[in-house]
Amino acid sequence: MSSENEQAGGGAEGAPPEQLALIRDSVRKAKKPRAKPRTWRGAALARELPVARVLVDKGVLHLDRYFDYAVPEELDAEARPGVRVRVRFGAGRHRVRDGRREGGGLIDGFLVERLAESDYSGPLAALAQVVSPEQVLSEELLGLARAVADRYAGSLADVLQLAVPPRNARAEQRPSPEPLPPPPPPEAASWQRYERGAAFLGALASGGAPRAVWNALPGPQWSDELARAVAATLASGRGALTVLPDGRAVARVDAALTSLLGQGRHAVLTADAGPEKRYAQWLAVRRGSVRAVIGTRAAMFAPVQDLGLVALWDDGDDSHSEQHAPQPHAREVLLLRAAQDKCGFLLGSWGCTVEAAQLVESGWARPLVASRDQVRAAAPLVRTVGDGDLARDEAARAARLPTLAWQAVREGLRHGPVLVQVPRRGYVPRMACANCRAPARCRHCSGPLEAPDGGALNCGWCGREESAWHCPDCGSFRLRASVVGARRTAEDLGRAFPAVPVRTSGREHVLDTVPGAPALVVSTPGAEPVAEGGYAAALLLDGWAMLGRPDLRAGEDALRRWIAAASLVRPQPDGGRVVVVAEPTLRPVQALVRWDPVGHAVRELAERAELGFPPVSRMAAVSGPPEAVADFLRTAELPPEAEVLGPVPLPVPAPGRPRRAGAPPPGEQWERALLRVPPGRGAALATALKNAQAARMARGSGSGAGVWVRVDPADIG
Repeated sequence: MSSENEQAGGGAEGAPPEQLALIRDSVRKAKKPRAKPRTWRGAALARELPVARVLVDKGVLHLDRYFDYAVPEELDAEARPGVRVRVRFGAGRHRVRDGRREGGGLIDGFLVERLAESDYSGPLAALAQVVSPEQVLSEELLGLARAVADRYAGSLADVLQLAVPPRNARAEQRPSPEPLPPPPPPEAASWQRYERGAAFLGALASGGAPRAVWNALPGPQWSDELARAVAATLASGRGALTVLPDGRAVARVDAALTSLLGQGRHAVLTADAGPEKRYAQWLAVRRGSVRAVIGTRAAMFAPVQDLGLVALWDDGDDSHSEQHAPQPHAREVLLLRAAQDKCGFLLGSWGCTVEAAQLVESGWARPLVASRDQVRAAAPLVRTVGDGDLARDEAARAARLPTLAWQAVREGLRHGPVLVQVPRRGYVPRMACANCRAPARCRHCSGPLEAPDGGALNCGWCGREESAWHCPDCGSFRLRASVVGARRTAEDLGRAFPAVPVRTSGREHVLDTVPGAPALVVSTPGAEPVAEGGYAAALLLDGWAMLGRPDLRAGEDALRRWIAAASLVRPQPDGGRVVVVAEPTLRPVQALVRWDPVGHAVRELAERAELGFPPVSRMAAVSGPPEAVADFLRTAELPPEAEVLGPVPLPVPAPGRPRRAGAPPPGEQWERALLRVPPGRGAALATALKNAQAARMARGSGSGAGVWVRVDPADIG
């Protein structure tokens, strides 16, 4: 303060009494800082059920249990099962005053139940606060979350973070709309194209719980057919839940449901929605105002009341696998819900995964397919181009496209847009037979063989060296690296057709729809836009780049992506044509030509059963620094039937690239071991892994953080 100010004001000590009074009054009226919740020292407890069992929001395995707290009398009315609460966690036994444990940090939790007495013999800490009287955690949702946590060797708190969205006070204060009466049963419409389609809708409308694996016909009708299955369930007075892979698919089903049933019949739950809107929609479902839910994997735990149907579209899409711990898959969560709620189940796709084929093979679900006549009328004509054709075609070697592909593009551009599917960059090649191109696999564990840096041939699973490999299919002793697709194909097409507009879709910029005018649409797999009236033709390029991926699902995933792209092409009677550049003799290519994804999945399932691959067996991956992985495997009490494959080194990711779940940090060398158990022992394996990880964490200093455990990993090589 300057001397001039001192002379003018004199400071607070020299202020006259009137000025001091004004200062005190302004301090009293100022907004006081928010006080911390009370410890309720000496407060009376609730007269009935004075103990609250709380699930604290601590996502660590050795604390994956309930904790008991005392319920103060003032919180008795609000402290109901299912509400959010705040509690003090971490207080020691020596910090007890007036019969209450004190200290510790404030953390969030859920009140699970009220009890008359606690199993804990010592003094209890009191509930610090009831955050909201809204009962967001139902008994059914808690049971589902516990089942998911047990299946994936995770903690209940982590699963509930995925299941219950963050609270938004403004959304919570607004009332939800009144529920609408059930709509009338819908017409079967395009469901009549399937052999049991009308009967499936009829069973849902009459209150039944049919379970079906639906192999959808190509074309845009799938969204309307899903909407009619939801409408049939609503007609019976029950709820329905539909999970889709991305926002574009959600938008199509949203439009189909709105057109069929009107506004206010369903809620849309996606991670892209803002927190207030998403929570308001979620509350409307929880309160019973809305009976139908559609959304991405964020909706798989939606608390639909009186659930009558759970449906999943395209279960082979990577988006259905949650990236946050414990990384559950939407298909498995919906299977648990179908068993828990005894409701209907519908697994639909243009293709067919091995897991879907297993559901039918086991008799748990019935197939929902169309006749071959319907398939031929709806599917485009598929032509193949192999490496032999490319070698004989001089123009193809120069332009990296075969003559048949050029002809298909020129003919297609006369009638409409042409789709060009180019694999993403980054597919890592592994070894295959140089003669028949069958993937080279280990004789001991059937893992993929690889030759890092051109060195010795070894297994990517168990690490054994292979010195005398020969192909079991053709007997050849020669190997080759799987071909990585051409990266300049899109530029070549643009230069070859300068008068035709070229649109791209993929990665940061994904198109939803394109006009029906002639154009070249270059897209990565999964980002193909829908063309008005369908594409006139499609090119599926660089088949070896997809078939040669280092993954057990390479063939299945390639066929699924090809069929998804080909399903956007006009039917063969309307001139639709698809050209796939891959070896014609390979099983996925032949399945595409015949349009038989179910047959491919059934044969793949039989081979995996013979070799002990998932989904017939259960598998888990343990990755981390070599010392941590070795210590984990040494201390874990695995089931006696468990087979340990590896550990083997993981590729070191380059700095600056996005890190995948379970991958080592940039620059660090990790190892991975695969654990395999026969059918029926998956629960025992998950329990053993969870106990081992919890024991490592309980030993202190976060020792368990160095090991990453994942049950049913999406990619195992």
